[in-house]
Amino acid sequence: MSENKGRRIFGMPVPLFILAVLVVVLLIVGFLAGPIGSQIFQKLFNITLNFPDWLVVKEPEVHLPAPVLFHIGSLGITNTMLATWLTVIFLVVGSYLVTRRLEMVPGRMQAIVEFLFGWLYDFCKEVAGEENGRKFFPVIATIFLFVMFNGWLSLIPGFGPAIYAVVGGEHYELLRGANTDINTPLAIAIVSFLFVWGYGFRVFGFSFFKQYFNFGGIFRGLGQLFTGKLKSGLSTFFSGVVDAFVGMLELLSVFIRIVSFTFRLFGNMLAGEILILIAAFLIPFVLAIPFYGLELLVGFVQALIFGGLTLVFVTLAVTPHETGEV
Repeated sequence: MSENKGRRIFGMPVPLFILAVLVVVLLIVGFLAGPIGSQIFQKLFNITLNFPDWLVVKEPEVHLPAPVLFHIGSLGITNTMLATWLTVIFLVVGSYLVTRRLEMVPGRMQAIVEFLFGWLYDFCKEVAGEENGRKFFPVIATIFLFVMFNGWLSLIPGFGPAIYAVVGGEHYELLRGANTDINTPLAIAIVSFLFVWGYGFRVFGFSFFKQYFNFGGIFRGLGQLFTGKLKSGLSTFFSGVVDAFVGMLELLSVFIRIVSFTFRLFGNMLAGEILILIAAFLIPFVLAIPFYGLELLVGFVQALIFGGLTLVFVTLAVTPHETGEV
């Protein structure tokens, strides 16, 4: 048994050698089945290769608007909505399975989950402080996990062009990554900033909105002008105009942040999906594998950016600042 275990082929253990041979075979077959390899082979040997349909990847078609596959009442259900529901189901079921039998000495899965949540919790505390970090953690962790698993689950075979649904004679993906539909990143961005404003209002009340609607200087200046204080009234009035203009810029920056949140996530995830589709089309099986690893990293980074920026903005929202008087 020890001899078989130590047996090597070309300096590699037998299982590793078999895996390497399998990868090389898949690379050759995928190259010849793809459009580049088949064209090169035909020009060199004047032979047309005919592979079975399951070996040939069809030319990818990218549909930016998510198609409506069916209706529930008056609600149109798109393929990205189905993917979103799968993400929610996965997170709920996964959370239940992990937490239903917690052990003092955690197993492998429990240890991984505890490490992830512990890291997120420490991250929230470092940015927002002990008390606020504990309050913000549930929402930040939810945003992080939802964005990340939206991206990761879309890499599972069955998403994209692998399984089609026929709608009105057209073929559409049955499941498509939710983050590649601009409506999903927009919805998450809106929820993120409602969370920020909600906590800001909870801490400061209506005075929180002074930074956006700061017209106090204008009214004070007008009041001074009506009482005959011309010099101080004009100075206060024009200072108030500047403050009001700055407040409008602050309000505009909120909407710019929402747009930035939306298109950053949408653009990165859509570009990754297109990259994988093209790689799988040019050389099926093998060429797309490295990009899967890249997309795992991109999904994690985008989730961290989305959750991290939300954490920064909500921390700033509950931090005392000078807004002037109304």
